[in-house]
Amino acid sequence: MDARVVEDVWRRESPHVLAALLRRYGDLGDCEDAAQEAAEAAARQWARDGVPDDARGWLIRVASRRLIDRVRADSARNGREEKVGVAQPADAYLVPPADQTPQDDSLRLFLLCCHPCLSRSSQVALTLHAVAGLSTAQIAAAYLVPERTMTQRLTRARSALRAAGATFDLPTEAEVPDRIAAVLDACHVMFTEGHTRSGGDAVVDSLLAEEAIRLTRQLHAAIPDHDEVSGALALMLLTHARSAARADGGNLVPLAEQDRSRWDQDRIAEGVRILERVLPRGHVGRFQLQAAVAAVHAEAATYEDTDWRQISLLYAMLARVAPSPVVTLNQAVAVGMAFGPEHGLGLVEPLLGDPAMLRHHRTHAVRAHLLEMSSDLASALDSYRQAALLTTSLPEQRYLNARIRQLDSP
Repeated sequence: MDARVVEDVWRRESPHVLAALLRRYGDLGDCEDAAQEAAEAAARQWARDGVPDDARGWLIRVASRRLIDRVRADSARNGREEKVGVAQPADAYLVPPADQTPQDDSLRLFLLCCHPCLSRSSQVALTLHAVAGLSTAQIAAAYLVPERTMTQRLTRARSALRAAGATFDLPTEAEVPDRIAAVLDACHVMFTEGHTRSGGDAVVDSLLAEEAIRLTRQLHAAIPDHDEVSGALALMLLTHARSAARADGGNLVPLAEQDRSRWDQDRIAEGVRILERVLPRGHVGRFQLQAAVAAVHAEAATYEDTDWRQISLLYAMLARVAPSPVVTLNQAVAVGMAFGPEHGLGLVEPLLGDPAMLRHHRTHAVRAHLLEMSSDLASALDSYRQAALLTTSLPEQRYLNARIRQLDSP
């Protein structure tokens, strides 16, 4: 059996498996470990016997027995879980009856895992790892920290939950706003990793991006008047509308070279409608501003028609609302395109003093682009080479190396 089939089943079912385990056993770290062990057992047995009809029930049963065995320290039972998982009927408290439609636990789990005893970054990182299934390396890339640092952060977060005796109950009314903000952050990181993979040999992970959109759409349906939820959904729709044009045979296609006839006009129209409803309401947050940037790109008939002055203004507003080095880097591109590369470079150069941004390949890629625009080709080559060394995305590396060959040719 193709390993991708097992991976797809696991991605679809893992939130439900983890939710069932948490309801019964409570400890997130132990439940995560048991769920992962069940996934490994599935990869072995399903490759041989095929995916069972009740894959979710199989995974829950195997994971539950892993937990029980660990608690009882009953080594004699090790190795029998796979057979038991197939042979025994589902536990009533873990798996809904066959005539009931199982609820979608993903969004609920996002809310539960964003526990108030953790910092916002730890809430988001733990949720992405436990529920969304992102690897430690992917989460580290999103936070611009080394993988080892993120591993330590996740370990401390689990320890903090255990020390606090955290229970995974639905939040109180007072806790809801902070938890929704954390859930939005998690969905956005999840979407970003899907739309632009931080590593590997593909430009886009459409399944991950679509799942982030689906969860954000559910949240929007539940609280349609929440401005930032609306902004986040609009941002994802407007951005992912370009996904079909972003790759050609596994190679990255930059925005300037994309075939805009391949952009999804239905998604663009929906994103713009959401944005037009939410912007006049008054409060303008970071997701709405990012969505507005995406809308300006989406509505330009050609790359040359892009209103870079408007985009640079939106980034200036975003830098006031939610300042960050990544916002500054994006602002540098817009400013460079609108007012000249020297103005963009003025924003990039201070970022080189930030260790995280110095390790980030995109800092050097943006600098290289602006230096190339200013005809400083020797310095642009140096920056392109540095960017190519730092990226873990093979399509991005190929694109950067192509730019190097083009500039370095006689």
